[in-house]
Amino acid sequence: MLFLKLLRTVKQYKAQFISMMLMIALGIGVFVGFNMEWASIEESMDSFFDETGYADFLVRSESGFSEEDRASVAAILGVRRVARYIAVNTDVKEKEGHSLSLTVTTDPAVSGFLVTSGDAYDEDSTDGIWISDQYAQKNGFSVGDTLTLIYANREFKGKIKGLIKSGEYMICTRDESQLMPDLSTYAFAYISPAFYRGALGFEFYTDLRVLSDMEKAEFSEAVKDAVGKTLLVFTKSETAAYSAAEGEVDEGKTMGSVLPVLFLLIAVLTMVTTMHRLAAKEKTQIGTLKALGYKDRRILLHYTSYAAMVGVVGILGGIGIGYAIVMYIMDPNGMMGTYMDLPEWKIVMPPFMIPLLAVVFLLLVLIGFLSVKEMLRGTAADALRPYTPKKMKPLLIEKTKLFHKLSFGTRWNLRDIMRHKSRSAMSLIGVIGCTLLIIASLGMRDTMDAFLDLYYQGATNYASRIYLSDTATADDADTLSTRYAADRSASVYVEMTEEGEKTEKSVSLDIYDVTRDKIRFPAEKGGYTTLSEDGAYICVRLADTFGLKEGDTFTVSPYGSEKSYTVRVAGIFRSTSESIAMTPAYADTLGISYRYDSLYTDTAKAEIATDDAIKSVQEKQAIIDTFDTFLDMMNKMIFLLVGGALLLGIIVLYNLGVMSYTERYREMATLKVVGFKDRRIGELLIGQNLWLSLLGALIGLPVGVLTLDYLLKALAGEYEMRMSVSVLSILITILLTVGMSLLVSFFVARKNRKIDMVEALKGAE
Repeated sequence: MLFLKLLRTVKQYKAQFISMMLMIALGIGVFVGFNMEWASIEESMDSFFDETGYADFLVRSESGFSEEDRASVAAILGVRRVARYIAVNTDVKEKEGHSLSLTVTTDPAVSGFLVTSGDAYDEDSTDGIWISDQYAQKNGFSVGDTLTLIYANREFKGKIKGLIKSGEYMICTRDESQLMPDLSTYAFAYISPAFYRGALGFEFYTDLRVLSDMEKAEFSEAVKDAVGKTLLVFTKSETAAYSAAEGEVDEGKTMGSVLPVLFLLIAVLTMVTTMHRLAAKEKTQIGTLKALGYKDRRILLHYTSYAAMVGVVGILGGIGIGYAIVMYIMDPNGMMGTYMDLPEWKIVMPPFMIPLLAVVFLLLVLIGFLSVKEMLRGTAADALRPYTPKKMKPLLIEKTKLFHKLSFGTRWNLRDIMRHKSRSAMSLIGVIGCTLLIIASLGMRDTMDAFLDLYYQGATNYASRIYLSDTATADDADTLSTRYAADRSASVYVEMTEEGEKTEKSVSLDIYDVTRDKIRFPAEKGGYTTLSEDGAYICVRLADTFGLKEGDTFTVSPYGSEKSYTVRVAGIFRSTSESIAMTPAYADTLGISYRYDSLYTDTAKAEIATDDAIKSVQEKQAIIDTFDTFLDMMNKMIFLLVGGALLLGIIVLYNLGVMSYTERYREMATLKVVGFKDRRIGELLIGQNLWLSLLGALIGLPVGVLTLDYLLKALAGEYEMRMSVSVLSILITILLTVGMSLLVSFFVARKNRKIDMVEALKGAE
């Protein structure tokens, strides 16, 4: 009998049950999906890195490493394997404007690759080239084709022996200035040491790649003792591919702990309000069951099963939604597949997820239990009396003359909002949550547009960047700068230390000779700053890390040198990399040695003649072309978040609107009896929702902006973006939020046409 009653009750209150199930499913789905995303990335990348022998340490020296150096490092206790390694950007002769990072490792088990098709790697091959399978697919290359790579006027011509994927190039960008990979024009290739030696006539390796579980400080000291000098050492967390992938995982964890939690919280709060109202509506039924002899325990179990049913359906539906979200994000041809080049995506659920879902289920059951337990107090006669809301004290505003001058609808809605505080509060929270998600999502796009304009339309005010060869002299740099009307820069890797502190960091010290306005430096608070000759400029992250401000000093020590220099902070600028910038005049004052390695010119790449002093040329347009891919990925994420926010708002408001309608059924019947038309009653219902929506939007906008600011610092701190939210985004947010509220209100208001005045008014008070 109770089972049949359960079915009848579900049918009677189907709107409430469906909305609760949808809210729980949506909250669980977003929470599960976003947390599965970072867990899947972590599992997939760790497996790939292990399979390709991603190095734990990178040791670099401009003078190169001999086999004796490699053997000395390999002999360090705690070091498992060591390979000499080099990677240089080369042009593809067969494809105008295309480049490949040509890579050699002396040990394929260290910083190696995975062959997806073709021949296995042969370290004795004198003509074999193994290239990125994605690049080959996008450009029509296949195993057996001939490929010619050009580097510093030298040609590496060979046959494609295999198509590969590499952990070192899992996120394959030209440099830190490129946001997204473009594997159709820039990818990677490997050749054997034998091929490399035969093409050059000698061996030169700039890096040692090391597998070891040692700590960085211990390893660095051991390498210094083994090689006899201080060398530049990076951990894998400081290398491009690993740090970017690790950043994606950290960003996923942050996202999974902020926005999805909001969805889940609103779902649970909606469950609390709805279950309480359902139990109140069932009060007479509960009294009838008590009068028929059912024990309180049996009645509790029966009504708690409603919450259990909602929990089971909602959680199972949520897991399904979570899998759909993660599959959408992880699609090899979609969002994350465009960013990461992995052999396979392993979809996994974080270990904490199952226990957490069990806790959520128990919480939902507890909500149902507590909602019904309150109605069981007293005798059967007490329970049989219909539920009546608490008596409401007159509002303070009701004692004023102003209140009585307000329209009837305004007074009625004010009283109703205060009489049903929990329902009103939940409506407000739903609107705030919806507004927060929309403005944060649209603000991300505004911020990214401002970032791209600041850096790539303003700061990089050139057409091509010329990389000078390692053998280029100062005279070569002067000649080429004059020939191409170029500004120039030099980069020196240094260890930065704040005076009197133990904090140390490996950063790039960049010396800029800017006379033609080809490079600009974004100021900390907007616009651009000009480098002065009385100090250095540090990026925002370094200023925050070391607690530095203008006028402070710090120390830098170039790697490979025992000298230290005290540097004054002349200002703070925004940069896409952790760097220090200064003028040649200030560098000369300090006595820092440097060699120009880059030129910046308006000359197109095709018009730059081949020269022994030129290593490679990078077009600015090649970087900008990747923005479309990045913005497309961002738009998909924004669409997902805005769509979820609107769905969240619709479900919450419709559920609470139906609840409001049932609670005020008798009141609206009374209004109809005294002559109010259906349209007028509908306007009263819509008016209340409109008030709450406008208030929720006004609160949600600043809260959303604060949330966006937090997310930018947590998710995109390495880009040092300044938050930007346009007036258009604010207007769109208000329009979507209020429009959604009006749409839901319209459908709820139409229900008043079905009010049976006689049935509504004949019940006991």
